[in-house]
Amino acid sequence: MAGARTRNGFLRTLLVLVTAAVAGLSTPVPARAEPSVPEVERQIDSAWEKLEPVIEQYNRVHSQLKANQKTSAEVTRRLRPLQAQVDEAMGRVGVIAVRQYMVGRTSALESLLSTGSPQTFADRLAVLDYIARMQTQAVAGVAVLRDRYAADVKRLDVLIAQQKKQDAELAARKKVIQAEVDRLQRLRIQLGAPPPSKSSLYIGTCPAVYIGGKAGVAVRTACAQIGDPYVWGANGPNAFDCSGLTQYAWKAAGVSLTHFTGAQWREGTPVSRSELRPGDLVFFYSDLHHVGMYVGNGLIVHASRSGVPVKMARMDGKPYMGARRPG
Repeated sequence: MAGARTRNGFLRTLLVLVTAAVAGLSTPVPARAEPSVPEVERQIDSAWEKLEPVIEQYNRVHSQLKANQKTSAEVTRRLRPLQAQVDEAMGRVGVIAVRQYMVGRTSALESLLSTGSPQTFADRLAVLDYIARMQTQAVAGVAVLRDRYAADVKRLDVLIAQQKKQDAELAARKKVIQAEVDRLQRLRIQLGAPPPSKSSLYIGTCPAVYIGGKAGVAVRTACAQIGDPYVWGANGPNAFDCSGLTQYAWKAAGVSLTHFTGAQWREGTPVSRSELRPGDLVFFYSDLHHVGMYVGNGLIVHASRSGVPVKMARMDGKPYMGARRPG
């Protein structure tokens, strides 16, 4: 009888536990809410603030790499004729040395007998010795120049190798962050966010204020690129990153800028905010990793980030650091 009561108690306990488990399973678990489009936009902006400095670092290294490769090719081109001059001069010295040897050994008596004058023979030897010394000095001068150029080539080769390594490292860092930006961009599309319309890329007329001269050419060129896609490392004609756009626009006006925000900051003349005029370059963030072109009335044209075409924007939308005037 006691055993039956024990079994019944056990069954009742088991029934309570099963009932509780089933009730737990049937209780709805709160689903993780999808972020809203504005939340995704904020995440994209946050990811982009990490990515754009990497892009501009890449632009710096890549610009230096291209410049050094060009310099290396030029130095190598100059080295070839110098080597040829050294080889030619060494050949002439060799001929003179052989002649001196022959005159001094096998032909000395014959030369003396043919001239009949020891002084004439001595004069001939002196002239040959002088010519040989002059040739040797010439060879030495050219050889020094050749060796200097050769050292420049070697130094540039080492620098180019280092910059190629940095290029690859920065590209790898960019790839990781870009993957996150792309993921967020896909999520944005899945949530039904519409792509930007052409009209949404404008805030009034571009340029907002007319200006002539080279600055006028540059600003009209920048305005003409509105709607072109953002592509990191691109400087036209159909895609741009931020410093690529400003470089492209000013190139149309005949002014050369480096494809790197830090260099463009150094290449222009400082301009106060109160003296801004269309065509001036305006820089943002403490490390100057973003640049746009001022178009008047507090507005800029810039290549802002991946997934957003070149567009107009209000200058006070980002932390302003200063301005420069190219040309």
